[in-house]
Amino acid sequence: MNDSPDTKILSRSQILIAMAVTALVLFGIASIWIHLFDVHPVRFTWQLPNFGVGIALGVLIVLLSGLIYQVWEGYRVAADSYLEIVLKPLNMVDLIWLGLLPGMSEEILFRGVAIPGLGMDVSAVVISSAIFGGLHLTSLKHWPYMFWAMLVGSMLGTVTLVTGDLMPAITAHVFTNSLSGMLWKLKWLKVAS
Repeated sequence: MNDSPDTKILSRSQILIAMAVTALVLFGIASIWIHLFDVHPVRFTWQLPNFGVGIALGVLIVLLSGLIYQVWEGYRVAADSYLEIVLKPLNMVDLIWLGLLPGMSEEILFRGVAIPGLGMDVSAVVISSAIFGGLHLTSLKHWPYMFWAMLVGSMLGTVTLVTGDLMPAITAHVFTNSLSGMLWKLKWLKVAS
């Protein structure tokens, strides 16, 4: 699947370490932003309705991703290329970390700190979503995947803006990463056998 001779395939350990380091860096940036600019982060509460909103949004994102994957060849090629780099070396149990580490750290920074830091309005959602999408651009051939990440970021930002709570976005992100990763791995294992 990986058609670029320049792309280095990372090992399972390298992927897991990269996820952990990236999560720590994002937590660090969020912490610095909070303290330097006196940002009041979006609250996080353990409320069942907000958890339900997060699961519903996660299901919607997975379904939309599957639909776009089927109808847009550019997205399918970009997603497969990107996910091969990230997911192929991982075991199924590693998908828990794929859900938790990026799901929590990216949401804390991009929705929990960036949105209130940029004004807690629609323009803050747009800006944070654009930066979030850019984080997913590993090469120019992945631009459709970056576009999808921007759209997902705007959905996660909108639910954060509407609810005033970070729980739905974190829940949706963790659920989406874990389920999408599992579905991709199962598809890949089926093709490989």
